[in-house]
Amino acid sequence: MRSRPATRRIWAGGLATLPLLAGALTLTTPLAHASEAPARHNLPGTKPRWATAQADRGTASGAAKVSVRVYLAGRDDAGLAAYARAVSDPESPSYGEYLSPRQAVARFGTTDAQIRTVRSWLTSAGLKVTGGNRHYVSATGDAASAEAAFGTRLHEYAKDGKTYRAPAGTASVPSSAADAVLGVSGLDNAPRLLGHDDQLPQPKPAVVNSGPFSTDYGSDIATSLPSAYGHKVPYAVKGYTGRQLRAAYGAKRHTGKGVRVAVVDAYTSPTLLRDTAAYAERHGDGAWHAGQLEQVLPDRWTNTEECDAAGWYGEQTLDVEAVHAVAPAADITYVGAASCSTEDFYDALAKVVDGHLADMVSNSWGDFESNVTPDVAAAYDQVFQMGAVQGTGFYFSSGDYGDTEIVTGTKQVEFPADSAWVTAVGGTSLAVGRRDAYLWETGWGTERAVLSSDGTAWDGFPGTFNGAAGGGTSRTVPQPSYQRGVVPAALATAHGTQGNRVVPDLSAVADPNTGFLVGQTQTFPDGSRRYNESRVGGTSLAAPVITALQALAQEARGGPAIGFANPVVYAKYGSRLYHDVTDTPTGVELAVARRDFVNGHDGSDGLVTSVRCLGKNTSLRAVRGYDPVTGVGSPAAGYVESYRRH
Repeated sequence: MRSRPATRRIWAGGLATLPLLAGALTLTTPLAHASEAPARHNLPGTKPRWATAQADRGTASGAAKVSVRVYLAGRDDAGLAAYARAVSDPESPSYGEYLSPRQAVARFGTTDAQIRTVRSWLTSAGLKVTGGNRHYVSATGDAASAEAAFGTRLHEYAKDGKTYRAPAGTASVPSSAADAVLGVSGLDNAPRLLGHDDQLPQPKPAVVNSGPFSTDYGSDIATSLPSAYGHKVPYAVKGYTGRQLRAAYGAKRHTGKGVRVAVVDAYTSPTLLRDTAAYAERHGDGAWHAGQLEQVLPDRWTNTEECDAAGWYGEQTLDVEAVHAVAPAADITYVGAASCSTEDFYDALAKVVDGHLADMVSNSWGDFESNVTPDVAAAYDQVFQMGAVQGTGFYFSSGDYGDTEIVTGTKQVEFPADSAWVTAVGGTSLAVGRRDAYLWETGWGTERAVLSSDGTAWDGFPGTFNGAAGGGTSRTVPQPSYQRGVVPAALATAHGTQGNRVVPDLSAVADPNTGFLVGQTQTFPDGSRRYNESRVGGTSLAAPVITALQALAQEARGGPAIGFANPVVYAKYGSRLYHDVTDTPTGVELAVARRDFVNGHDGSDGLVTSVRCLGKNTSLRAVRGYDPVTGVGSPAAGYVESYRRH
């Protein structure tokens, strides 16, 4: 059994030892009275932040059922992180020297001895092992047995108007198992549910866009409506198509041929294949050829009510159609998680890595950073690192609530976009003009004001918050080396002088007012279900667009997979390969007008007219250089070709 270091290290420049951070697993010294109790090693962060003394409602029943998942450390977690960094760094002699899944497991994966050790320890404590694989061991039992296994008492705590169980102190594992354990989840039973962004039409009820529309940005000016910022504004676009996005981001020469992209979401739309085929046919994205779109699904779905399973159908449809629209020849594997829980999404990501199902993975889901314990973050990081050593890159949407203070009461970023091992994708408002010409982008942040009753003004102009790209500084993840020298020090050190990860990395179109046209089968008020196209947005759009552009870049490269892209993304910073996005790219404030059906599907209940002001992202601003709305910027002409090997 190898000698385990005092801290599980993550990518932070020189691999600094930074305890108590997401992804870090710090081991303390043995208990002072070793003669009275076996030495144990702590698992910091296992007591969630909401389990405070003020919220404590007393000891949990010893008979209460507990289900845990013990994540396995593998044979060389520090070596895994180091190799993942080396193969992703263009300055490293190991750059692009990827391993096969079998080689990665043999070098860094969990050993049989580690699995036996964990199973034996859990069983000896009175828990029943119920399953597992090379990533974790799951077990159930009563609370008393869980307390014995993890060396902590379980209490009840008030949270969000309900009561949940959680450890009253830091959980620990016996020293004999410390070498095998990465972390544990399940000691607290608060819901661990991840969500998708809210800017999408759902299958019930149908969402139909009203007109007028601009065909391209600015083609139809709302001359009969009041001015905004002293000038007449255009109607919102009907919805961009793949042709317009490829042109705007300088990617018309490639199609993604020979590259496979994975899309990971929860559940699967029953009409996904039919809808995506109809959309491709209508918009000239190219008919799906045999085997081009595959689905990898679990044996059964769980938590369907808690997760609103049908509410995910629009997300899946958007993601797949956006990837195909931008990279029409790329192969796509849709991987459906069994539910929206952190455990099931983890399993879906691990499935992609274990089978090397794709070279790049689009993910438009997440949770607020404060809801995630270091154990879960460390387990996800391990999957991302295993993907990196095999040449697989992960792309995550940054969220749709700006700095999130408006919904969480505090400024924070989202998980897993906060991981130092993924590419976080921010959002923009995009103007594509005549002949698909790129005009400008702002950082996505919208305020909405409605037309006054007499039609002469916008009530409360510029209005109230109406969605914005997520971003900001992580409170838990150390600053990765690739961000040093690019991210302004004031951002990196917002939560401490040592510096932290800042989100996002790249950006693309996200604003629903300059959004993407999506086709989906929806349910209408008369009970009929039929195909309908509507304009959508959110960083749920930006993530698959960037992933698809990376597929084009990999095709252009003609060599090894791009893999974990961030070191290369930041190496290109400051060049003409990026649009340096700001909030006022034309020198004046920007806005668009919209008319929408009050009931969302027809004019029987009337229309509401509003103005949407652009570049208004909470406390976040898109400025020259790196910023916490758009990162290094959005891809420009030449970006895709810049990956070509010389």
